[in-house]
Amino acid sequence: MAETTSHERAKNSAAGANGKTKVPLSGNRRLDALSASGRATEVERSGSTSGLEAAAKRLRDAPAKQRVLQVPQQDMTAATEAMRRIGVHRTVKNMSGTKRRSI
Repeated sequence: MAETTSHERAKNSAAGANGKTKVPLSGNRRLDALSASGRATEVERSGSTSGLEAAAKRLRDAPAKQRVLQVPQQDMTAATEAMRRIGVHRTVKNMSGTKRRSI
């Protein structure tokens, strides 16, 4: 399935000028963005529990110290719970970056 333009825009913004998008992970998975400073970002717009948990697992396995799950505002509570269930203790933020929760 093709990515939406808003998903692509969020990934490119998270990666920054010198970062990378679609970074390979083990198990034939890909991380959405890895910035040059070492911040891993996963953008999940579906809002489904399984999608949020899969994104949290990709962040858990990312080669970075900073990990951010970026979701729409209405999915922030579900994303926070998914991150806790998987055991990733970092940041959940909304798509525009105006609100964030540290876990």
